[in-house]
Amino acid sequence: MKEITLLSHLKSLNPAATAAPVKPVGEGFAEALKNAVGQVNDSQVVADRAVEKLQTGESRNLHEVMISMEKADISMRLLTQVRNRVIEAYQEIMRMQV
Repeated sequence: MKEITLLSHLKSLNPAATAAPVKPVGEGFAEALKNAVGQVNDSQVVADRAVEKLQTGESRNLHEVMISMEKADISMRLLTQVRNRVIEAYQEIMRMQV
């Protein structure tokens, strides 16, 4: 028969007492941010190269150039919004009273 007390329920809710130590899975926030900035930079470089090829006459596909430019633009906008949200979250945390 199980013991039905508040203390027994609290012990069962404590994950540190019952579970193995948690190991970090995947990469950290800084590494994820670094990868995101790198990907945005790569898309900007690809768009710049496409524009150069169009200007020099190596490429005649205007639609591909426009697509690469739009991809770069959208990725830059997304990165900017993520940055803004991170800054807002940081400022909100700094406003909290301890």
